[in-house]
Amino acid sequence: MRKKRRLSCLLLAGCMVLGSFTACGKKEEKAASDRPDIIIGTANGSLCLAPLHVAIDNGYFEEEFKAAGISWRVEEIDMGNISDLVASNKIDASTQLAGSMIPQIDNGLEITFTAGMHTGCTKIYTKQDSPINSVADLKGKKIGVPSLGDSSVVALKRALFDEGVGVTTDNLEVEWVVYGLTDLPLALENGAVDVVALHDPVAYNAETEYNFKKILDLSTDSKFAGEYCCMSFVTSRLAKENPKAAAAYTRAILKASAFVQANPEEAAKLQIDNNQCSGELETNASLLRSYNYSPSVNIASDTIHNAASELIRISELKASDPDIFVKKAFSKFEGVPDSYIYENGEFKEVN
Repeated sequence: MRKKRRLSCLLLAGCMVLGSFTACGKKEEKAASDRPDIIIGTANGSLCLAPLHVAIDNGYFEEEFKAAGISWRVEEIDMGNISDLVASNKIDASTQLAGSMIPQIDNGLEITFTAGMHTGCTKIYTKQDSPINSVADLKGKKIGVPSLGDSSVVALKRALFDEGVGVTTDNLEVEWVVYGLTDLPLALENGAVDVVALHDPVAYNAETEYNFKKILDLSTDSKFAGEYCCMSFVTSRLAKENPKAAAAYTRAILKASAFVQANPEEAAKLQIDNNQCSGELETNASLLRSYNYSPSVNIASDTIHNAASELIRISELKASDPDIFVKKAFSKFEGVPDSYIYENGEFKEVN
């Protein structure tokens, strides 16, 4: 009798375990089925994310995804954690500084850029009384940067190499010093570094508060002014498995960028009203106006090619052929024009 009772208990326990596994399996299946076709990573606090914010606020994502029959949602993320979010399949699309992502793509990060959003937003400063007046004067100097993988480092390496200043591991003629982005202005003011690389709005605020001398501005420099600073991207998986979603996302970003170019004041107001960026309306609008938000698919591809070519030349990438690298790092999708222009409340395709 005891053996029968024990056997019954074991059978019941086994059924309960099996039932729990079945229930877990159903929950996992349900969670997987509840996942939308595309999850877009966004963040508040950054002025230059205006196109991403405007695409949400003005309904361009909703319009494009609805027309394509694509389910979607926006997820607030830490932009500094994009690599992990992509690797863990937490997001499918977002925007980022192109310079910081090129080396990561070279190292296996599975993303592909889809369009250029704007130029500029990165600046290099020194103190007003410093003898440093150009990139050529940086040999032997301490350069404060937000991280060694920051886009400003990639841009500076390219600019320094042009001036004959060593930037390779076996011939490094500058010293990179890492500080938090908001700590960099004080590091320069206190003399801990000779120059700093800053992104707006921190750059603008530091220049205003400390009267720093600007020695390089990517929005106006002849080498970088025609290149995109920030670009939209999708995961390589999404590009391959759901090109319709990738195309819809890219169209929305192109439209939003064109809107910012045509209406910087309204874009700045949308960001402030929706708590996506702080600051004064007039200042934010002025900064947005100072960048070129005319978007393009083709020029973005050229930007990647230019950067990859120079980084290969200075041994900063494992890739050896920029053409092959661009095929990996950039994608064009059917049904996506090169650009849009926003005029009189309407978008016009540019091809």
